[in-house]
Amino acid sequence: MDWSNVALGIQTALTPTNLLFCFIGCVLGTAIGVLPGIGPTATIALLLPITFNFEPVSSIIMLAGIYYGAQYGGSTTAILLNLPGETSAAVTAIDGYQMARLGQAGKALATAAIGSFFAGTVATVVLAAFAPPLADAALKFGPSEYFSLVVLGLVASIALASGSMWKALAMIVLGLLLGMVGQDVETGLPRFAFGARELYGGLNFVSLAVGMFGVAEILRNLQTGIHRPSMVGEVKDLRLNRQDLRQIAGPIGRGTLLGSALGILPGGGHVLASFTAYSMEKRLSKHPERFGKGAIEGVAAPESANNAAAQTSFIPLLTLGLPAHPVMALLIGAFIIQGITPGPNVISDEPVLFWGLIASMWVGNLMLVLLNLPLIGVWVKLLSIPYRILFPAIIAFSTIGCYSLGLNTYHVFAIAFFAVLGYVLIRLGCEPAPLLLGFVLGPLLEENFRRAMTISKGDATVLLTRPISLTMLIIAALLLFAAVAPSIRKKREVVFAEDE
Repeated sequence: MDWSNVALGIQTALTPTNLLFCFIGCVLGTAIGVLPGIGPTATIALLLPITFNFEPVSSIIMLAGIYYGAQYGGSTTAILLNLPGETSAAVTAIDGYQMARLGQAGKALATAAIGSFFAGTVATVVLAAFAPPLADAALKFGPSEYFSLVVLGLVASIALASGSMWKALAMIVLGLLLGMVGQDVETGLPRFAFGARELYGGLNFVSLAVGMFGVAEILRNLQTGIHRPSMVGEVKDLRLNRQDLRQIAGPIGRGTLLGSALGILPGGGHVLASFTAYSMEKRLSKHPERFGKGAIEGVAAPESANNAAAQTSFIPLLTLGLPAHPVMALLIGAFIIQGITPGPNVISDEPVLFWGLIASMWVGNLMLVLLNLPLIGVWVKLLSIPYRILFPAIIAFSTIGCYSLGLNTYHVFAIAFFAVLGYVLIRLGCEPAPLLLGFVLGPLLEENFRRAMTISKGDATVLLTRPISLTMLIIAALLLFAAVAPSIRKKREVVFAEDE
């Protein structure tokens, strides 16, 4: 690790402007983590238009703060109300809420804060240590390797996604098709434009993100409604005694290591990390019967894991230009809006941005500890805000922001179109997240495939004759088989049962 770069990052993160944006991101992240039905994906999508007018470093620092701040905020309502603001906080609610019912809400919140801060700090160091070497290795990749890497990323996101694998695959394909809309890069001919000149430049990423993740989510919440139970008791004592510290030390350490490793996986790495960490602690415990009834280890492990995973999920984004999940895909959009191409060249071309972002993560984690514990009452009171007041303001600001990007009403109509499309997909049981990954990675997939074919003079075997490319394609095939096999086996069992 080059300490001069670390010093550059600290100097960048501690400027008044960047400190302010980091603080804004952490506050917004905590708030949307507390409020169910919004989430970091929708929030970042809605805020993308306004980041166009900010400095690149400041805007990325703020958006990153929203993401990892939501991991903190989600645990507060999970513990006090049994209402996870974030998906990854659902595991924390299992034992955290039981601790609150036993009058130990303060201990549960303190455990979540300590575990989150420790995990975030360690994961930031991991990011700083491993991202530069990985970026150097990525610079040696050719078009074939990049094509296979994108294929591996897309397949892995399908294999690790929850729900129907076939629906996730369909969403990936739809995203790839939407990414092809516009003029062909080589020939200049329009594709899928249907004569509309507004589509010659391709679909607007911000409009798609705001409509499909912001407005569509609001429509879903308006239909299903949001149940907000009352808080269990008061938070009295946030102190942990020596026995508590001994009990949580191991789970925090193991959760941090597990989350740091799983965070780089495509799909919901932070969600997978929190569930896996909880299961691991229950198996390692001498008294597994305590889990589900208020075990402090059941709060420490998943909270550490999901916060560590939230930080290390930036590694593939910053080094390879590949998003590990939808939030990272939106951050790629934020980079592109600022005229920056995410990938291995970011470290050398934009050192202030790269190292400033990493340093700001540690600063943000410290801010979140100071924000979450003393202001618990404030965050819980946010739940009293009626949703009928929140959603019109959200839609108005997002629409104004998208229109201001190009002063074009087409972007506003695009929001409405993708909002309806996103809502229909949700009603059909299809998650829009794989669609966004396909939309973002589609142009990269096509570009590198074309380059590989040009270099090899049309010989597709070049993808199989280069060792790194072949290895990644084999891994992708194994992952796809592992994802498909259970559903095929289940169908065969059903057919066999019907025959009998």
